[in-house]
Amino acid sequence: MKRISWIAVVVLLFSSCKMGKNYKGTEFVPPETYNGVDSTYNTSVDTVNTDTLNLKTIDISWWELFNDPVLDSLTRLALENNKDVQIAAETIIQARAALNIQKSNLLPQFDASAKVSRTNVLLGLQGTETNVIQGTANVNWEIDIWGKLRRANEAARADLLSTEYGYRAIMISLITDVAVTYFEIIEARAQLEISKRNAFSRDSMLQIIQARFDKGIVPIIDVNQATIQYTIAAGAVPQYKRRKIQLENAMSILLGAYPDSIPIGKELGEQVIETEIPLETPTELLYRRPDVIAAESRLIAENARVGVAQANRLPSLNASALLGVNANSFDDIDFGNPIWTISGSLFGPLFYWGQLKRQVDIQKSIREQSLYDYKNTMLKAVQEVEDILIDIETTKEEFEIALRRRESALQAQTLSRERYDKGVTSYLEFLEQQRQAFDAELLLAQIRSQQLSNHIRLYKALGGGWIAQSEK
Repeated sequence: MKRISWIAVVVLLFSSCKMGKNYKGTEFVPPETYNGVDSTYNTSVDTVNTDTLNLKTIDISWWELFNDPVLDSLTRLALENNKDVQIAAETIIQARAALNIQKSNLLPQFDASAKVSRTNVLLGLQGTETNVIQGTANVNWEIDIWGKLRRANEAARADLLSTEYGYRAIMISLITDVAVTYFEIIEARAQLEISKRNAFSRDSMLQIIQARFDKGIVPIIDVNQATIQYTIAAGAVPQYKRRKIQLENAMSILLGAYPDSIPIGKELGEQVIETEIPLETPTELLYRRPDVIAAESRLIAENARVGVAQANRLPSLNASALLGVNANSFDDIDFGNPIWTISGSLFGPLFYWGQLKRQVDIQKSIREQSLYDYKNTMLKAVQEVEDILIDIETTKEEFEIALRRRESALQAQTLSRERYDKGVTSYLEFLEQQRQAFDAELLLAQIRSQQLSNHIRLYKALGGGWIAQSEK
């Protein structure tokens, strides 16, 4: 009994060892402020800890702040039916199954076999015919003395976490794509209506100019100029119609459906952005971005696989046992007198021409790649936020300028038309004001759509939304 206890203690001590280094985080010094943003934070050197973030704690319903029920329904429909999301969900199922398989490798493996035969061969020679009935149950157990199986289990767990956050990143990208495409559809519809309205107005003016020419009041050049302005507006109609339909087709695919028309809730001018953005520090940002967490999870997995590769260079210890019965007939089977075997084996690689060492070197190199990928993901995360913040700030200024431009252009167009009708100015002046007004209206619609899209892109850049300052 003492001998068995000592053996158990030795096995336990060996199994407590694990080859390779435990992952203890990655040092990364984020900037204290976002470039171009009037806020300063006291940040310290920190490391993203994947264990501190729960997938359920982050709100992903930021699009509801637009208060557009159609956008809300389209987003939820996409989350349910989008094929990329469904593919990513299946990847999680596969990763969970792989983890369960890896966990089972830590436990003994059981199997059973049965054999019934009749032969007249004994030790390779012909002899008396005999029956052989044999049934056995076997157990095999690789004792994880160097932590190889536990490191593999650690890698599988990290792979699962990476797929879960990869799934979340796909969901956030989907929400972003749906909202941005929705606003682009509204923009295309607005620009289509502007083009139709201007084409109709210019066609009416063309008819007036043509009638005046027919009476000898104006020269042919006025008819030519009016025709050119009409065709410019009329030519924009099929362009924006084409863009609108193609965007609706793209939206249908995001919804997991065949191309179809897309309903619209609020028009472009009715969409209001009145959201105060409580920016988090760059450090806090890295705790929320699922792509950053997924990248670190991949690093954790590759770090664990270094330990697996190192353990493959060391001896492996296996224990096995067999219990069964052996008889010449079914009547002779005696379960009280079984056959049994207990054995242990030690297998150690001696000379593999450096193959196993090279495998360790390869895995260390893969780990370094994952480390660089992780750091690069963090750098790009901060850059993405900074780019969108400056987009929001400058686009707001552009919108105010474009709004003034449209108001002035429309007013100038009206006044120029009156001046032309009274013979005070030339038709060329009116045509120029007409062109300016058309361009100003199209530009304003484009900038407004860009403003809306920038806020959605910020939602994505901040890892799926943000937490209000009062909730921190």
